[in-house]
Amino acid sequence: MIIVAYDIAITSDGGPKRLRHVAKTCSRYGQRVQNSVFECLIDDLQFKQLQSDLAAIIDETKDSVRFYNLGRNHKNKIIHIGTREVKTLDSTMII
Repeated sequence: MIIVAYDIAITSDGGPKRLRHVAKTCSRYGQRVQNSVFECLIDDLQFKQLQSDLAAIIDETKDSVRFYNLGRNHKNKIIHIGTREVKTLDSTMII
């Protein structure tokens, strides 16, 4: 489980576009749990690719992205309080 948190300078040139692009890229790897926070249940290769994809999008002089690796035993490390309940990424989903 990787947590991705980002802060994009939307008042700078191209900021809103970078913000949309970062969010869209993160959504390919996981689920949004807060406005600028995604939970991603991915392997090491996907993690490296995610880092590379985001590094290509952001302006490193204005934006920042943080990755938190919660590991395989992430269920005991996440505590949720409030209304926006999210789906468990490793459970079976019926569509």
